[in-house]
Amino acid sequence: MEISYSLEEIPSVAQKIIKASPCKTLLFYGEMGSGKTTLIKEIVKQLGSTDKVSSPTFSLINEYQLKKEKIYHFDLYRIENENEVFDIGIEEYLDDTNWLFIEWPEKIESLLPKENCSISIVKKGFTQRKLFLKKY
Repeated sequence: MEISYSLEEIPSVAQKIIKASPCKTLLFYGEMGSGKTTLIKEIVKQLGSTDKVSSPTFSLINEYQLKKEKIYHFDLYRIENENEVFDIGIEEYLDDTNWLFIEWPEKIESLLPKENCSISIVKKGFTQRKLFLKKY
């Protein structure tokens, strides 16, 4: 799936991602400032969480509550190698049945679940983006 959108269209883009995604592990690729966290905030909201969403850049992981399940949001920008994520028990999260949103997943490529949806965001100007969603 390919979507071109402006920042004002993020709510409808989030709905399309939720509807089109056959799995709960969403991998977010894109350069710094491409809008990964902004899109994740809206997806969390669309899934029904009222929790405040922020980038877990320093904590590596944030947890958001839904009615019957959770969302785990990872930001792996600051890790240097895969071994660092074992300190937070990454294997337990990756084996979980809850939603997983992972920013900078290329940092732990060999650890990622085989079934996932890749979301690549490309900046097209100051407020325009292009998104590519692929299922693996």
